[in-house]
Amino acid sequence: MLRTLFEEILLPILFFLLVRSVLGSLFSRARNRNRSAGPPPGAPSVQSGGDLKRDPVCGTYVSTAVSLSKTVKGQVWHFCSPECRDQFKG
Repeated sequence: MLRTLFEEILLPILFFLLVRSVLGSLFSRARNRNRSAGPPPGAPSVQSGGDLKRDPVCGTYVSTAVSLSKTVKGQVWHFCSPECRDQFKG
């Protein structure tokens, strides 16, 4: 009777808990590795801050901290790329 209880109930429960623990450990390591990975190598750094200004050529909103600016007739214009800056006819 005791042997049957052990073989049919306790042993499967212990096996289930062992497998669950091992799988949980493996998946938590993979999750932690992905969180601490950071940006991929060679990815451009993005600065935060600055007001958002609308690029007059393409309409994209760009932060003044990272935008390319051009002063035309005393007014400062902000651009998202050199192409937009060069196309601007102010």
